[in-house]
Amino acid sequence: MAFAGEVAWITGASSGIGAAMARALAAEGAHVILSGRNAQALAEVAADCAIGNATALVLPFEVTDHEAGLAAAEQAWEWAASRSGGLDILVNNAGISQRSLAIDTDYAVYERIIAVDLLAPIALTQALLGRMVARKTGRIVMVSSVAGKVGVPLRTAYSAAKFGLIGYANALRSEVTGEGLQVHVIAPGSVRTNVSRNALSADGSRRGVSDKGIDGGMEPEAAVATILAEMAAGTREIIVASGFEQHIGEACRTPDEIFDRMAKMVADGYATKMESPKVETAE
Repeated sequence: MAFAGEVAWITGASSGIGAAMARALAAEGAHVILSGRNAQALAEVAADCAIGNATALVLPFEVTDHEAGLAAAEQAWEWAASRSGGLDILVNNAGISQRSLAIDTDYAVYERIIAVDLLAPIALTQALLGRMVARKTGRIVMVSSVAGKVGVPLRTAYSAAKFGLIGYANALRSEVTGEGLQVHVIAPGSVRTNVSRNALSADGSRRGVSDKGIDGGMEPEAAVATILAEMAAGTREIIVASGFEQHIGEACRTPDEIFDRMAKMVADGYATKMESPKVETAE
C-alpha cells in the first residue's frame, strides 16, 4: 500500500491506462483527481474509486486549453491540500496517437498531436512544479511510449511528441531530484485500449478502428500493476511491454548511471555556474 493517503491527479482518466490507474490507486487507499474531456465517463470511474477512505474529484477540461489547465491546477491543488497537504502524484497520461505515413500526413496532425502529447503535459507540470518543489516531495509521471524510445512507422508525429516528452522528463529529473521529487517515465507497448481507434489519420480524422497489435496487447490492469510496483520501487524509466516491444524498449533504456550523472551536475552547482558565467576582463 505504497500510495495510501496520497493524492494523485490523473489526466486521460476516463478509460484505458488512466482509468485502470485511478482504480488501482484508490484500491490502495489513495485519493484521486480524474481529468479528461468526457465528464460522464470520468464520473463512472470516480464511482469505482469510492473504496474505503479513498475519495475522488472529477475535474474535466481540455488539456490543450492552457487557461483551463491553470484553473484546474488551482482547484486540484486546493483539493489535494485538504487531504494530504498538496498533490503527491501527477500522472500526465492524456494523449492521442497516429496511424499514417509521413508523406501523406497533413501538418495540422503534427500540430495537434504535439499539442496534446507534449505541450499539454509540460504546461500542467509547469503549473504545479513550484508548489511540488516547495513541499520537497512528490512524483511526476510522464506516460510516453515504446514509440518514444524508438521511431515506429506510421507514427512520426506521435514518436516526435513522445520522444520530446521523455527528453523534458529526463532533464526535469536532473533538476528536481535534489529537491525531493521523483520523475517517472512510463513507456508502454501495446495495451488493450482505444488508442488505435482514437488515433488520427493522415487528414486528422479519427481512425475509428483498432489493430491486431493493440487488440492482442496486455490488459490495462496488468500494465498498471507493473507501473505502480516500479514506481514504488523508485524506478525512473519503466518499460511496460512484452515480446519484441519489450526487447526494443529495453534496448533503448537509458542507464541509471546517466540519470545519476545529470543529477550530480545540478547538485554540484551546474545551474548556478551557467547562470553566472565568469566575465573575462582585459588586464
